Amino acid sequence: MAPRILGLVGGLGPESTLDYYRRLLDAFHARRGTSSHPAVLINSLDGGALIPSLVAGDLEPVRRGVATAVAQLAAGGAGMAMICSVGTHQVFDMVAPTAPIPMLSIVWATLAAATAAGIRRPALFAPRMTMEGQFFARPFEAAGIELVRPTAPDRAWINEIYLGELVAGVFLDATRDRLLEILSGLRRSSEIDGLILGGTELSLILPRSSYDDLPVLNAAAIHVDAALDWLLGGNPPAKAS
Repeated sequence: MAPRILGLVGGLGPESTLDYYRRLLDAFHARRGTSSHPAVLINSLDGGALIPSLVAGDLEPVRRGVATAVAQLAAGGAGMAMICSVGTHQVFDMVAPTAPIPMLSIVWATLAAATAAGIRRPALFAPRMTMEGQFFARPFEAAGIELVRPTAPDRAWINEIYLGELVAGVFLDATRDRLLEILSGLRRSSEIDGLILGGTELSLILPRSSYDDLPVLNAAAIHVDAALDWLLGGNPPAKAS
């Protein structure tokens, strides 16, 4: 039987695309040893052209770009596709129903992980489009999980450093320290029971699985684990459309 081939739609955050591939390799090797490697195709979009549209809420150029990328991955032999960016999942439901191959949602994979871990009131760190957008929150709220957002000034700051530093591959100790200060403040004020890293670059500056015993759900790592389950012959998780 021919191996399954996974298609990655990358480029909207080059650092996270690199991180996805590295995570896939490391996780695959942990399960199967280092003598073989996963079959992966990467279609890297021009994030410099699409990110401004994504941030501005002009989703049609992003939809077209992702739909074309998925079709190209399918033509190259991929059997399932995933987008290596949380914010770009704003167009997931526009693309997945008519895509030529199944697509694996980072939102639904993260929701499944939160449910399995019994987390009911997590903080959400992400770019503003994700922290304030319904595309991420709606499935969690429907499942009875309340997402706790930072204050408006803190959301603005996280959005600024995400787009200005993290997407560009800049990871500063001072930025990490302030993110942890915001997390500590939410723990005191809002009784959170976890943290969701809802931006794929955030795990590069907050890499630990917990902070002060508060569990961290790294959406990128969860997405990769779900994809690897499929690559190794399993069924895709719920809402792989």
